[in-house]
Amino acid sequence: MNYPNMTLWSDASFFSPYAMSVYVALTEKGIPFTLKRVDLSRNAQWDDEYRALSLTCRVPTLQIDDLILNESSAIAEYLEERFPAPEYERLYPRDREKRAHAREIQAWLRSDFMALRQERPTEVLFAGERFAPLTPAGEQAAEKLISAVLRLLPDGQQNLFGEWSIADTDLAVMINRLALHGDPLPVKLQHYAEFQWQRASVQLWLAESGKQR
Repeated sequence: MNYPNMTLWSDASFFSPYAMSVYVALTEKGIPFTLKRVDLSRNAQWDDEYRALSLTCRVPTLQIDDLILNESSAIAEYLEERFPAPEYERLYPRDREKRAHAREIQAWLRSDFMALRQERPTEVLFAGERFAPLTPAGEQAAEKLISAVLRLLPDGQQNLFGEWSIADTDLAVMINRLALHGDPLPVKLQHYAEFQWQRASVQLWLAESGKQR
């Protein structure tokens, strides 16, 4: 099969949950790609070469032949359209309404929970670091997340929609900010996040992150 030339730019430490989301999407689709790193610690995203490539000067950036895309959810939706099921793994649920909810969850995770992202950064996920107890703002964000996931996740299911979707990976990232730090969580959420973390595509990303330690 002839695949397009595809390159994914990630942060050099592999700490970006958004680059992780695209990496998982590409891996699930089974599409070969080249992985390149941008050293955010030295502000390489502002280098002329990367600024000429990336509209947002952030990661991830995905180049497919002459097409260049930023923003992880936009990239996932493009990959779903260009490499559709059943020939390729689905990234979103079969059902239209469930697809809408998956996108809703992705958008929410990217636009909310600032206190949680600040107080439980991705160093918790990918480097095992520990931080101070949650502030009242962090506790409020955690309670909001927990309450929502308890509503969203059906009893006895390991995925949100009865089948895996990229929204499960994105949601597990947010839950694991708490779970992997040892913050209190309902057992149901712990098991969900643990299950999602064992997916092969996620484990491959974790292996990439581990190489940088």
